[in-house]
Amino acid sequence: MPEQLLPTTVVGSYPQPEWLVDFSVLKAQTVPRVRVKELWRVPEPFLEQAQDDATLIAIRDMERAGIDIITDGEMRRESYSNRFATALEGIDVDTPAVVKNRAGVDTVMPRVVGKVRRAGPVEVRDMEFLRRNTARKAKITLPGPFTMTQQAKNEFYKDQDELAMDFAVAVNEEARALQAAGADVIQLDEPWLRNDPDGARRYAIKAINRALDGITVPTVIHLCFGYAFLVSNKPTSYFFLS
Repeated sequence: MPEQLLPTTVVGSYPQPEWLVDFSVLKAQTVPRVRVKELWRVPEPFLEQAQDDATLIAIRDMERAGIDIITDGEMRRESYSNRFATALEGIDVDTPAVVKNRAGVDTVMPRVVGKVRRAGPVEVRDMEFLRRNTARKAKITLPGPFTMTQQAKNEFYKDQDELAMDFAVAVNEEARALQAAGADVIQLDEPWLRNDPDGARRYAIKAINRALDGITVPTVIHLCFGYAFLVSNKPTSYFFLS
């Protein structure tokens, strides 16, 4: 397809259909940090096929809308971060921690109990499926190392900085595999940079650079001020950017 002066893409996830996801389960909790298998309406033997079908719907909708850089819609995810984070070694999701967030709400999150490592491909099949089903440029997303560090209870590393760098290594290994699988653009989701600007200034850029080391396709960092229906007092700027 011809190059566009201002190519278009989607930033967040595409709406998952109600025949795939039980929204009453999702609304009953905060954004999932551990796995929430009861979220899926389709039983396990048929879940992957159902997620593929939903992904095809998202791809075709984006193509019909004229989007230039297509994503898979993130149809296979319970949240933007938990699918990748909980697939890593060193993460305990069977006995998660309960931590109060900044709003004082109890949040269930995975515990870091060992060295964080990528055990194997997590989203490579997703990228291969996307690449087979669109002739347009394709983008795949990964949770960023800083955000995953903020969303886990560290019970192994001496500090958050060290944990973030091992998350970054795992992200980099996956990103390299996604690039080899045909990704034209790779996006890191780092919404939690706004939650801890001091930590962001201290080690986020170093971790993000490590996560993208050796990636030669265009890369994107997705920042945000939180979900519109959840955040009432939004900041007016990203204080760490300067």
